[in-house]
Amino acid sequence: MLRVKEAYRAGLYAGQPFSAPNIFQTSSSQHQPAGSEARWRCRDAAHHANEDRTVMRLSRHLLLFLPPLAALALVAAGCDVDHARTTINPVTEYGRAIQDVYVQIFWWTVAIFIVVEGLLIYAILKFRSKTESHEQPEQVHGHTRLEIAWTILPAVILIFIAVPTIRTIFAVAAEAPAGALQINVTGHQWFWNFEYPEYGIRTANEIHVPVGRPVDLHLASGDVIHSFWIPRIGGKRDLVPNRTNRITFTAEKPGHYFGQCAEFCGASHALMRFDLYADDAGSFEQWAENEKSPAVAPEDPKAREGATAFLTAGCIACHRIDGTPAQSRIGPELTHVGNRDKIAAGILDNTPENMARWIHDPQSVKPGALMAKLELTDEQVDAIVAYLQGLK
Repeated sequence: MLRVKEAYRAGLYAGQPFSAPNIFQTSSSQHQPAGSEARWRCRDAAHHANEDRTVMRLSRHLLLFLPPLAALALVAAGCDVDHARTTINPVTEYGRAIQDVYVQIFWWTVAIFIVVEGLLIYAILKFRSKTESHEQPEQVHGHTRLEIAWTILPAVILIFIAVPTIRTIFAVAAEAPAGALQINVTGHQWFWNFEYPEYGIRTANEIHVPVGRPVDLHLASGDVIHSFWIPRIGGKRDLVPNRTNRITFTAEKPGHYFGQCAEFCGASHALMRFDLYADDAGSFEQWAENEKSPAVAPEDPKAREGATAFLTAGCIACHRIDGTPAQSRIGPELTHVGNRDKIAAGILDNTPENMARWIHDPQSVKPGALMAKLELTDEQVDAIVAYLQGLK
């Protein structure tokens, strides 16, 4: 409109009357009258006005489609029930008990949403103003039965939610059944130690459990508060210094399940990961028998050099390798580190290249790591890698 007004004024100032029918006519003469510029400007303004109206219509239509598209994207994002970090497809009775409570609360919430939004839409349509009158509508105060209803109904809903919630809390905190496999879990900055008293096994950052047998985890911390969480196994449980917490579960099918510390515990909290392997009974017993055996002296010359470097360069101060003089328990257990899929608490694949990178400069991989940078030569690192990779 501003452009149209400008064109109108320009035409008057040029001595030409503003004529609407001539706005879109084009002069064929080489020397156009002064009012011609105004008509062109008016035509341009009308064209832009039409474009603006088109854009506004498209914008309104787009806004109508955005909410359902956003909802569809959220639904699609949650469809991968086998994702490593999903909690909606548990593989233990412990996780399923928590999932059942979640599902019940979800449907109660859906029902409440439908009722509340339905009443809101009904009120908007039923009682909207039907005239242009600006008179104040009739004010209604007090409705005893309605007030009693909206006080009692939420209380009843809370009871229906509270009963299964409390029942589940007691169920997942129950004592482990007889014959359960005890595993002592200790969280450190930033790695995990696992000990199997029944088998005399110590390992780190990878935990194996037999399918079908109850497992009783005893959780403790060696420094600060951590939180043990395997999404597909069940809920989180804190590891608190000077206190032992417990989780009891039974893995129902074989698989590889991702675990993570879920409580901020320092600079590399996000890099404190681990893996749980649920094995069939035969595979678990085979793994346990191998883990019970001490490290075998290497035969390869380079690996023998690595064993010597390991014992003399400072590694022995923090790590334990069964069957050798290295018996410290400050850092992760390394007796059978060559069999593990990951190193550095689940951060790197267990390859010679990654292990050399980790030994060369631990802080570049895991900021704040307490593992010392020993300033080893490339030859020493390569020899130690050959030794550790051979610890199967």
